[in-house]
This record gives sequence, structure tokens and C-alpha cells, in this order.
Amino acid sequence: MTKRLVYLDNAATTPVRPEVLDAMLPYLGKEAFGNPSSAHRFGRAARAAVEQAKRAIAETVGAEPNQIVFTSGGTEADNLAVIGAALASRDRGGPFRVAVTATEHKAVLAAAHAVTHLGGEEIILPVSGSGTVDEAAFEAALARGLALVSVMWVNNEVGTVQPIERLAARSGDAGVPFHCDAVQAFGKVPVSLRDVPCTLLTISGHKIGSPKGIGALVVRDRHAVEPIIHGGGQQFGIRPGTENVPGIVALGKAVELAAQEHVELAARLRALRDDFEGRVLAIVPDAVINGWTAERAPHVSNVSIPGTDSEALLMHFDLAGIACSSGSACSTGAVEPSHVLTAMGVPRDLGIAALRFSFGKDSTTDDVDAVIAALPKIVEKVRSLAAVLHR
Repeated sequence: MTKRLVYLDNAATTPVRPEVLDAMLPYLGKEAFGNPSSAHRFGRAARAAVEQAKRAIAETVGAEPNQIVFTSGGTEADNLAVIGAALASRDRGGPFRVAVTATEHKAVLAAAHAVTHLGGEEIILPVSGSGTVDEAAFEAALARGLALVSVMWVNNEVGTVQPIERLAARSGDAGVPFHCDAVQAFGKVPVSLRDVPCTLLTISGHKIGSPKGIGALVVRDRHAVEPIIHGGGQQFGIRPGTENVPGIVALGKAVELAAQEHVELAARLRALRDDFEGRVLAIVPDAVINGWTAERAPHVSNVSIPGTDSEALLMHFDLAGIACSSGSACSTGAVEPSHVLTAMGVPRDLGIAALRFSFGKDSTTDDVDAVIAALPKIVEKVRSLAAVLHR
């Protein structure tokens, strides 16, 4: 009998949706393979598909079609936003300084650090125990003068939702461009720029049923960023290079579907997550739900199980046919807690014992049942092993 496999790592990636695959297939074969920069009919067909995707995304996020800049994914979009904004400010004689929160995705944190290698400065904004940004530190950074401030909408590890509308408004009042990584937010919480004065916004396709390798940066002010890739004049020169037409078509379709379904999906995922967390705590009463005191996106649950380590837990869950993840890093043979939990002040013993379970469109109560059925034996095994190792 084949073991039933359970996938609860949707914050890492999602399967390609059938509707998305159907939409992109013509642009992978001989039907519509043209270069969108070409003037002939093959190129015009490809260009029309790109423009249609731009319109779909722009309508969904509350932007204009000419503000959608396609990238290879969230990481590139984040780098373009952070480094590109720093370079644009420097070239205008403005501040060569960026501020980002301590719990940002590594793409943003590494991009901010790259600014220092170019001669600029980075400010790392602290967060509360629930993962929300310290607004006093945020205000102090604005007062110093910034090329950019970057705050993610939803944290990828614990699901904390930041007060983006308020932060973007304060940044705008201070005359500082505001970037938001909305990769984990889109399709799970309402994301609209109609009432949010956000200068730059990152989205990624493979978190919402599109293939990997496609994302977008919404650029509401073309003067806010300088390109970090150089070549032809595609996409106003902000991100040159021949566009990934199949990926762009896929992203446009995935965004449309996510927008249509997000209200119903969010309600269903929240019910699944809450049921999951309640049942985990019933079995492991000393377990800790990280970030639970803050507003959280509905699809992420980060659970620390005292007396264990995440790598051992992951291995045993995988053997049981259950996929989840950990933000911890294995360095020189030792497990270290994730930078997110460390920034939130989570004690090291709980940080190294944390797992992320993330729910998606295909997640069901059967998946929760499978985790709960496997949990007692896995916790017992890992705790027993840890007790022997630490005698």
C-alpha cells in the first residue's frame, strides 16, 4: 500500500496549478514562441500576452500596467528594490542608507548588506516579541534620512502581518521611498496599493501556483530605482533582457486566480491552522506557537517543541511522509535558530526546536489528521534521543 504523502510546506513553494499550466503551454511551444521585442507577428503575439499579464496584475494590486516590472522571482525583485533605490538616491546626491527589519527575508537583508559593500549604510530595525517592527526605531531611522525603508507585509517564517498601511504613510510623509516584500502576503491577506502609499512592491509566482523563476516588482515611481542588470531597453531599462513570456503569462493567470479566491481560501486556511494548533497544544502542552500574539496570515504556523531540535523532527516527519520546514541553519555541525526567531527574542532552546507548517490551496483536514496522528511518537523519539545525547 502506498504511503499517503502530506505537503505542508506551501510557504516554501506551491505546485503549479492546472489552469496556470494550460495558460502558459502555448508560449512554450511553436504556437506563440516569439520574442516580445520583435516587430513581426510572432513578436506581437508574445508582446500582447505580456501586456495582458501586466493589466491583470496591475488591476489586482491597484497599480498601473506600466508600473509592473517582471523579474526572475522575489529575490531579484527585492534586490532591485533595495540596491536600486540606494543607487538612485546616491546618484541624486541623497542619502546612501537603507533601513530594513531584522526579520526580513534573506533576499532583503542580503541586499541591504550589499549596499554597505558599495559604500552605503544599512540600518536593521528591531522587532517585538511577536515580530512586529519597533515603530520608534522606524521613526528614528526616517529622521536620519533614507534612500529606502523595506518592511515585509507577512513574515515567511511566523506569519506576522505588519501594519503596512501605517508604515508606508509615515514613510511617505518623511519623503522616503517605501518597499514591501508581499511574497507571503499575496493571496493570503488583502494586498492593495489603492490606499497604501507604497513605492515598490514585490510578488513571486511560485507561492501562488505559478512556476518558479518568475516574479514582479511594482515600481510606482521610475525615478525611485536604478537598474542593477544592464542590457537592452526592455521594461523601461529598469530590468532589461528578453522577457520570460511563458512565466509572465503564468504569473498573470496565477494572480487572477489568487485574487478571485483569496477571501474563501483565507477563511478555510485559518480554520485549518487554528484546528492544527489547538490539537498540537493538546498533545504537547508545553509547545509554543511563535508569534501567536500578533495578527498573523492564515496559512503559517510556527511551532517550537521543547526538548527537541528541528532537524531531527524534520527527518522523522519526512520518514512519516509529511513535509514541513525549519528556519534553522546547520552550521559546523550545530543547529542554530533562524534569524527571525532570534530577532523576536525566542530563547535558543526553543528557536532550534521550531518547525513551520504552512497550508495551501490543496491542504485538507486529512493533512492535519495525519500530522496529529504522527506527532506523539515523533516527539517521544526525538526527545528520547536528545535526552541520551545531552546526558
